[in-house]
Amino acid sequence: MRRQRPRPNKPASHGFRGKPKRTSRGPDSDRILLFGLHAVEAALSNPNRPVTRLMATENAAQRLGALIAKRGVTLEPASPRDLDRLLGPEAVHQGVALETEALPPIGLDEVSPEGILLVLDQVTDPQNVGAALRSAAAFGAAGLVLTERHSPPLQGVLAKAASGALDVVPLILIKNLAQGLAELGERGFLRVGLAEEASEALETAVLTRPLALVLGAEGKGLRQLTREHCDRLCRISTQGSFGSLNVSNAAAVALHWASLNAR
Repeated sequence: MRRQRPRPNKPASHGFRGKPKRTSRGPDSDRILLFGLHAVEAALSNPNRPVTRLMATENAAQRLGALIAKRGVTLEPASPRDLDRLLGPEAVHQGVALETEALPPIGLDEVSPEGILLVLDQVTDPQNVGAALRSAAAFGAAGLVLTERHSPPLQGVLAKAASGALDVVPLILIKNLAQGLAELGERGFLRVGLAEEASEALETAVLTRPLALVLGAEGKGLRQLTREHCDRLCRISTQGSFGSLNVSNAAAVALHWASLNAR
């Protein structure tokens, strides 16, 4: 059973995520690449995000000029072809790439005790995780929980899809999701799993804060052990022949209903 606590109806207020923690690994092990105007703009706006290398076309440099000047960053002029060679021809880089270091995750014990968490159960597609992260920022979620394994790299495509949210929304990386959900229950979180076949509709469910919304990967959905560590299962009501949503769309809808109804 989860512990009961007073739950103020107060959304999270995001600042920027914290400084990278130095490790004993090699000098290149923590370096990551971000690309796309929104992702790079958010990284440059985050005073805790170090800048190792910044490459941009003339047009992109003009759009980011104020931030580049504010950070005192040395810009490397680049052509679109230069960036294609660096990132790969499939990357939608919008004329800019930033080499930086990964920001540290936080622990479950650092999560706001009055917020809404988004928990992803082995969602590995970077576009989906990035889009879910963007929705978490839009609805003021207290954080996004991922497993250390079976989750995509926190850079590149994910950061582009997150549209800057990677530098804003707290990330919690855990080794074992069932154990993490058990800890959330001990901390008073109502754990609601999203399942297409659930009898209770999320939009009419009685929701309380702190709240953890748990979503599974497309196709297989929530794993059995994950289900067993949820307090209840709910569905998102749909109409027509399509009974399910893309996981990132489901995250956005779930966060919408939770932000409206959770007390």
